[in-house]
Amino acid sequence: MTGDLLELAQARLPELLDDLERLVRCESPSADLAAIARSADVVAAVGERRVGLRPGRRVVDGCSHLSFRFGAGPVRVLLLAHHDTVWPIGSLTRHPWANHDGVIRGPGTVDMKAGLAMGVHALALLAGRGVDLAGACLLVTGDEEIGSPTSRRLIEQHARSARGCLVLEGAAPNGALKTGRKGTSWYRIEIAGRAAHAGGEPEKGINAAVELAHLILTVAELGRPAAGTTVTPTVASAGTTTNTVPAAAELQVDVRARTAAEQQRVHAAMQALTPTVPGAGLTVHGGINRPPMEPSGAAELFGTAVRLAQRENLGPLDQRSVGGGSDGNFTAALGVPTLDGLGAVGGGAHAADEHVLVDALAPRTALLAALVDELLGR
Repeated sequence: MTGDLLELAQARLPELLDDLERLVRCESPSADLAAIARSADVVAAVGERRVGLRPGRRVVDGCSHLSFRFGAGPVRVLLLAHHDTVWPIGSLTRHPWANHDGVIRGPGTVDMKAGLAMGVHALALLAGRGVDLAGACLLVTGDEEIGSPTSRRLIEQHARSARGCLVLEGAAPNGALKTGRKGTSWYRIEIAGRAAHAGGEPEKGINAAVELAHLILTVAELGRPAAGTTVTPTVASAGTTTNTVPAAAELQVDVRARTAAEQQRVHAAMQALTPTVPGAGLTVHGGINRPPMEPSGAAELFGTAVRLAQRENLGPLDQRSVGGGSDGNFTAALGVPTLDGLGAVGGGAHAADEHVLVDALAPRTALLAALVDELLGR
């Protein structure tokens, strides 16, 4: 299979754009399980229409996930996508679907409904050429944006037998593929104090807000910028009324680390936190969510992508490590070669200027098709 994948992908572009619009117009915020169910219906219909395969549907704690699995044998190539977004219902009224001057805009376009549509059409392209897709699987989960609490086990089950995992998240800046991702950890710290009248007898209180201030500074010091480790206090709250010593406070913390050792170091330090204000109490919730995706695990697969891009005249490829996590972190931690950022080229994920570049859709879809065919070993 050489030379004509790009032409075939370009021929499919109008259908791909129609499917992408349909996916984007079905809003699917992660926390709205009814919306996720409606979105799963749309994904199932789009996928079945294009590849002729009805997906398996798994609902875990109310969250809908889909698996387009070809053949009865083990998964050899896993395409990994998600259909949930960070955008609440009604976002389309403020950021409507648009396709003008080679740029597509709308909530969830680059993260990652365009990648999902590309994955469907890459498989359809191969099926249309008569390629035996047995061993290929497109897994579409519904809770990636909130840490994949109900889908992680499903992802790992599908990935364990795979020769490679192709993650359909949007590309890094300038279209680079993502060969490394930081691991992510999330924490919520409850602070217990004691209320008292702030004017009449403040000395009888235990000020949770003061403890919160100490805690923010302590936590921020756990970062090691030289090692790529960031520990960021994010959401903080304390107190009830202006004339009451705060009896409770809360702090949320985001941690990113390039290596498992750094991630474990910070986790141990978070678990060992002790209060500074006499009498205050701390309870630490949360922990490690996604392990790091280290570049060494993607090196060979990236080399394969470069070779196939050259063969198919798809242009040069670059690679980059990024700070954000994805479900590819889970597959990489299993030792499965994982290449990320294979979805749309664009930008503005989670922001008002979220967009996709139309000109890059066909070349990236052709690259996906070439990688699937290569990993299936047909």
